Amino acid sequence: PPGRKVLIIYAHQEPKSFNGSLKTIAVEELSKQGCSVTVSDLYAMQFEPRATRSDIVGCLHNPEEFNYGVETWEAYKRGALSNDLVEEQKKVQEADLLIFQFPLYWFSMPAIMKGWMDRVLVRGFAHEFPDCYDSGLLKNKLALFSFTTGGSREMYTKGGISGDIRYLLWPMQHGIMHFCGVKVLAPHVCFAPEFVSEEKRKEMLIAWAQRLKTLWKEEPINCSSEWYFK
Repeated sequence: PPGRKVLIIYAHQEPKSFNGSLKTIAVEELSKQGCSVTVSDLYAMQFEPRATRSDIVGCLHNPEEFNYGVETWEAYKRGALSNDLVEEQKKVQEADLLIFQFPLYWFSMPAIMKGWMDRVLVRGFAHEFPDCYDSGLLKNKLALFSFTTGGSREMYTKGGISGDIRYLLWPMQHGIMHFCGVKVLAPHVCFAPEFVSEEKRKEMLIAWAQRLKTLWKEEPINCSSEWYFK
């Protein structure tokens, strides 16, 4: 609906890739609906994935012994996080929906995207014990993981060699997004695009565009472990 804000966190090196096409379709389709869409193109930005001392501007809270979690929490409270983090947090703060677009690497997200999670979702900004899970600080936001796999759909079933695709989503959707209070829409998985016909790839792109048309009507998944492991 008009006025909704969407942030796409995108991790692929090649704009002409299948992931690049999925990202472009999301930008076009959501913009057409009157949403304002921002893209964090992590590789193009040369986003720093490492959590280091450089993330804190000025003096440390405890210069004797470096504790990244404590230091970024203190820095967040006094407005002393590095610029790149402040920028990303601003985008997250404004967004109604976060779409993560990436190729699955080793049953997980690419390092550059994991680094985004590690550095951006700071204590005090995204969570603050006991304010986590349903009371996480980013509640009232939605997230959607859209990704491609190398393996086929059959491989990612309960009885398949890789196990149910939902198992892999537990750390990403539950351990990160739900922990921060974000409600999660059903993931969008494109299985093995590099091993299917051009025709099939076109169908996958059309299916994504179709889904985006009615995305705002969707209900979030049930965020219990049952969804992942039933």
